[in-house]
Amino acid sequence: MKKAMIIVLFFLAVWIFVNTPIVNNYVTGLKENALPAVKESNSLMESIKKNASTYEKPPSDAKIDRVWKAIPGYSGVKVDISASYKNMKKLGVFDEKKLVFTQIKPKIHLNDLPASPIYRGHPDKPMVSFIINVAWGNEYLSDMLATLKKHNVSASFFLEGNWVKKNPELAKMIVSAGHEVGNHSYSHPDMAKLTAAQAREQMVKTNEIIEAATEVKCNLFAPPSGSYRDETVKVAKELNMKTVMWTVDTVDWKKPTPEVLINRVMGKIDNGSMVLMHPTESTAASLDRLITLIKQKKLKIGTVSNLLNEERIMK
Repeated sequence: MKKAMIIVLFFLAVWIFVNTPIVNNYVTGLKENALPAVKESNSLMESIKKNASTYEKPPSDAKIDRVWKAIPGYSGVKVDISASYKNMKKLGVFDEKKLVFTQIKPKIHLNDLPASPIYRGHPDKPMVSFIINVAWGNEYLSDMLATLKKHNVSASFFLEGNWVKKNPELAKMIVSAGHEVGNHSYSHPDMAKLTAAQAREQMVKTNEIIEAATEVKCNLFAPPSGSYRDETVKVAKELNMKTVMWTVDTVDWKKPTPEVLINRVMGKIDNGSMVLMHPTESTAASLDRLITLIKQKKLKIGTVSNLLNEERIMK
């Protein structure tokens, strides 16, 4: 009985203490301070959700275009609501620079398409590529490589097998400089006039020589002079190579002045363009200015493989 009375008196004392004006004011203050924080938090989350759709883009599937043939897909982008909230929580205000995005892959990929040549990257991708076909022009390669290095640009060099056989050190130099290499046939024939067996022989022989010299396995094929037929493209696909053409031609083999070459390219270049060139005096003299002007158009310059991949470039 005495123990029970002590417990009752203890709880009565606690109740009286909790209900004193000092404690009541303290608790009320805590509630009042917490409410704005909760409201602010909810407001930020709602603001992120409300604005998310403004920044989101749907993915684009790879497709066969009537004019441009095979066009790669391009990933969509979606706002990560939770990660974006965490990024902005400290200041408690919406800031588009602190949005966090996740990329959404297309459902149809370039490899899902039937054998078809590729003339360009996706038209929404702010990137271009230099396709440099090499079967001659050794005297201009060093200058071109130096210019590419100066601007931190990686290009795609398509090497003729017979050229690599004679110039393995130059082929190694191209690869060691961080550039991509592809197959440009063995002896520069008109691929459209070759049988499937002859086309295969040209590609396989070149792949073997390039791999022996550089330890690189080619996954891209550029037919000499852009000449091919359906069988050519199918053979390349069977050898796990994409057939690459071009969007913009420098026509550098005609020895244009740098001004003519640059104007020719800059008048046509756009998202996804692939620019055809060779190691020539015209290109070597134009390359520095050309790269500068392309970058001024807010276009990245990357390898063909980077251009064709689906990753979205976030501005």
